[in-house]
Amino acid sequence: MILVTLCILADLGGMAARATELKPETAATFDRYVRAMEARMDEDTRLDHFLIIDRLPDARRAEAYGQLKNGQVYIEAMSAREGDRPIKAPSGLIHHWAGVIFIPKATFNEVTAVLQDYDCHEDTYKPQIRKSKLIERNGDESKIYFQFFNHSIVTVIMNANFDVRDTQFGSGRFQTVSRSTRIAEVENPDSPNEHEKPVGNDHGYMWRLYTYWRIEEKDGGVYVQNESVSLSRTVPALLAFIVNPLVRSIPRNVLIHLLTDTRNAVVKGEAKRPVPAAEPALGGPPPDRAIFVAQKYSASNHYSGWTFG
Repeated sequence: MILVTLCILADLGGMAARATELKPETAATFDRYVRAMEARMDEDTRLDHFLIIDRLPDARRAEAYGQLKNGQVYIEAMSAREGDRPIKAPSGLIHHWAGVIFIPKATFNEVTAVLQDYDCHEDTYKPQIRKSKLIERNGDESKIYFQFFNHSIVTVIMNANFDVRDTQFGSGRFQTVSRSTRIAEVENPDSPNEHEKPVGNDHGYMWRLYTYWRIEEKDGGVYVQNESVSLSRTVPALLAFIVNPLVRSIPRNVLIHLLTDTRNAVVKGEAKRPVPAAEPALGGPPPDRAIFVAQKYSASNHYSGWTFG
């Protein structure tokens, strides 16, 4: 989902027309990367750095929190390391980004309800998620199905299955982790000849996708964080000068849409929620909190999605 367009650009040079096989060493390096990333996340939690902005120096952290409260989005390119060495996948690219948004007046339960309503993700996150389905839920563990859509130079559709695990940290912190178990590229979608290409032997637009949502209720609202890591094929060297700028611009845009779509879904649900009757104030009718909230958030939705980090 995050960097599909990077590899679509390879079609310009005729490089992606051939199938590309996911090599065992590429998949093994991605697994090493994820272990290092999750170890860092565990250490962050131990140090009370639940959100990525909590790791910033004091002045920068205060600035980031202030900008989030003003409706802006924090985006950061991430990198897992082994010791002081970066982890690079042979014959593959690892893409790792994180973003945070603040939803004032929202509650913990309202945000988790949106994130866990998998059957509705095709509406919440369209058009990037074309179909969505909760296959099964067993306590804190779920299995889900998404069909991803991306249209740039060509249309790319992928069927993906995920294992999901939810973890609650106290009363106001929550994490949900989705790990892909199967990603298959769909050929000739919506035609009588629709079929899947062999898993791991396709155009290599996306071979793995792990997504980590973290939410924290404080400051009169909820902070929502998405940290995602994905694996794709490498980009031909001749196209690197075109692709490299997109390595930063595409995930920023995708994360902004993902986070703002989440905020909009929370706001939409809050606006529809029945408002308890209140005692009339002297000289006027009872306040209409639902209309006030909807108008307040409608104004916030006009932020340009300015990012920093």
